[in-house]
Amino acid sequence: MAEITAREVKALRDATGAGMMDAKRALTDAGGDFEAASQLLRERGLAKAATRTDRDNVEGVVALSSNGSRAALVHVKCETDFSAKSDAFIALVGDLADAVLLDGEGAAAGFTGALDDLKLSTKENIEVGRVTLIEAADGNALDTYLHVQDGRGINGVVVEGSGVDAEALHQVALHVAFAKPTALSREEIPAEMVEQERASLLEITRAEGKPEQAWEKIVEGRLSGWYRESVLLEQGLHGDKVPVKDTLGGGEIVRFDQVYLGG
Repeated sequence: MAEITAREVKALRDATGAGMMDAKRALTDAGGDFEAASQLLRERGLAKAATRTDRDNVEGVVALSSNGSRAALVHVKCETDFSAKSDAFIALVGDLADAVLLDGEGAAAGFTGALDDLKLSTKENIEVGRVTLIEAADGNALDTYLHVQDGRGINGVVVEGSGVDAEALHQVALHVAFAKPTALSREEIPAEMVEQERASLLEITRAEGKPEQAWEKIVEGRLSGWYRESVLLEQGLHGDKVPVKDTLGGGEIVRFDQVYLGG
């Protein structure tokens, strides 16, 4: 059996971030072969990482990459803001977004090894959350916004417009970032969700002791308020009374996408 020196153990620890006993055990099992010991540590670390998948990972980084006509949004999750704020984590997610912009959503699969290395070094449940690529139709325009906090992206937005001037489209992107609409129009909200909300509002109205003959009108009024909270085109731009749909100068919002921590 090869004799494992303290210097060899230290070198392996420095290269892999492993603990002293783990490094010594891997070198022993690998017969002193540094590369084989490194691979053993990686395999054992990933096996341990698999047990972390049920741990909450509400932190992370959102990255946005755009070339004007295409935009990529990527969200990679982790457990702590300490890991999310690290230069290595932020750079990796940025590289992933750039790759998706260039080669499509499938490019994320090429980062599996790099993400595995992050799992090993941080000992956290790290996974790709959302990967989205939006390409504007001919004649349409894109606007993007990424809200950055403590050096990392936490809230990314892409909006596609048709016949909307650049400043108006940008204001919509800023609005989406903070208003967080769930749909572009009423038609995009599933009918079953609308019926659930209507039933809930009816129960509230009944419990308030309102006259039965007024229930339908009250419920429909409250449902309209619910739409105004949820639907982008009906929300007041930046909280004002004027709805987004009336600020577009005759143009239209074709679609939007948003990715944010905790969303």
